Amino acid sequence: MNHWIIAPILLPAIMAPILLMSARHDIVLARVFSLASTVALLGIALALGSMVGDGQILTYALGNWVAPFGIVLVADRLSVMMLVLTALLALAVLFFAIDGGDRDGRHFHALYQFQLMGINGAFLTGDFFNLFVFFEVLLIASYGLMVHGGGPARVKAGVQYVVINLVGSTLFLIAVGMIYSVAGTLNMADLAFKVPQVAAADQALLQAGALLLLLVFCIKAALVPVHFWLPGTYANAPAPVAALFAIMTKVGAYCVIRLYVLAFGETAGAAAWLAAPWLLPAALVTLTLGMLGVLAARRLGQLASFAVIGSMGMLLTGIALFTPTALAAALYYLLHSTLAGAVLFLIADLIARRRPGLDDQLAPAPRFAQQSLLAAAFFVAAIAATGMPPLSGFVGKLLILDAARDNLQATTIWALVLGTSLLAIIGFGRAGSTLFWKSTSQPGSFPTPASGNALALVAIGLLLAGNVALTLFAGPLTAYLDATAEQVFATHRYIEAVLGNTVLPGGLL
Repeated sequence: MNHWIIAPILLPAIMAPILLMSARHDIVLARVFSLASTVALLGIALALGSMVGDGQILTYALGNWVAPFGIVLVADRLSVMMLVLTALLALAVLFFAIDGGDRDGRHFHALYQFQLMGINGAFLTGDFFNLFVFFEVLLIASYGLMVHGGGPARVKAGVQYVVINLVGSTLFLIAVGMIYSVAGTLNMADLAFKVPQVAAADQALLQAGALLLLLVFCIKAALVPVHFWLPGTYANAPAPVAALFAIMTKVGAYCVIRLYVLAFGETAGAAAWLAAPWLLPAALVTLTLGMLGVLAARRLGQLASFAVIGSMGMLLTGIALFTPTALAAALYYLLHSTLAGAVLFLIADLIARRRPGLDDQLAPAPRFAQQSLLAAAFFVAAIAATGMPPLSGFVGKLLILDAARDNLQATTIWALVLGTSLLAIIGFGRAGSTLFWKSTSQPGSFPTPASGNALALVAIGLLLAGNVALTLFAGPLTAYLDATAEQVFATHRYIEAVLGNTVLPGGLL
């Protein structure tokens, strides 16, 4: 049993109360502790990545209680990849926050660590009830982060965010109760083993519970028709919080991959590929509405929020095809869209700070400090977000389109992906020309801020460099993601790693 598996959960869980008790009155000490913890988290995630790089699946039984009776954590290629992505994003966002935004509230860094604890736990858990527990941890922390700094608009958006997630949590409990009543387990591996054995008389209850759980995950992923909470929430959240929230929607996508390939995939009998008929149409509609929102946005924060919705539609389109090739393409797009979405919120915040009175409104205004630098950053981010060559968004969309060629809905998928890409290009082009090109003809200029925001610019540079790196190393990265997708679809390996090879006569192989 490898004890390093629990470290990504344990480290922020210990650091958060330390920050609450010892550093809440000393912002410098809080920053040092939070930054050190996040750097260590990245190191641990990379170390775990090297351990599972050969295809090994690691497990950790808390209290040494064996699965399926005890709490189990599972680290495979997919979950560890998500840990590395979370740590990289968290580190870049933390640089942006400690440039001044963390001063708006006393407990920012403690809540930030609790948020990381919940996200990491959701990726590592091997049990659906504990997935619910980690969901609640990350959501409670996100409630506090959402209203960080206060303000009527932020509090109003926070209330909406709390209400929709409380509804989602209630549905989550109802769904797992329905599944447990017929399967007798919530351990993911054990559920995958028992779902094919569920009696025909209990199939309706099992499938209803699984579809209700799909609805919960779609709420987290902001998928139509439960996407309406995201634009107001993300656009009004503090910039570093909105940027970190870029990984939150991916938690929902990760859960869809984990449950509906492992437990309701090819071996699930009457419940096989239960999510497929529902997920693909919803993903395509989400993609369309998201990019229409980009076209209609009146503020840069709104534009970034709708771009996140559109990117989730694209991501879940790839996932909904439920093939290893499509999943590998979707995972590449997941990496790209997380970094591209996060950097848009940070750029929007720096522009808003430099245009007092207008903030991030898409309206011409006099010149402001570092306009050329921010214009260049926005230009690179827009190329990535819209899927234009040569950056990673183009590669990701091309991979998904290629994976969809043999699907019965290939024509629809291709038409919507290409059509919405055009909408995104027009929307981002309009925003960029209004903020930077048309503004050059406006007389006067805004005063230069007292702070140069050096660390904030470093954070933006790191995220943009991540998108460039995804492009430059697309070859070896896609090879790794192909192997990751193959491992996800080889469900017997996951079951054997968690339960052992004795659950079937002669083993699982």
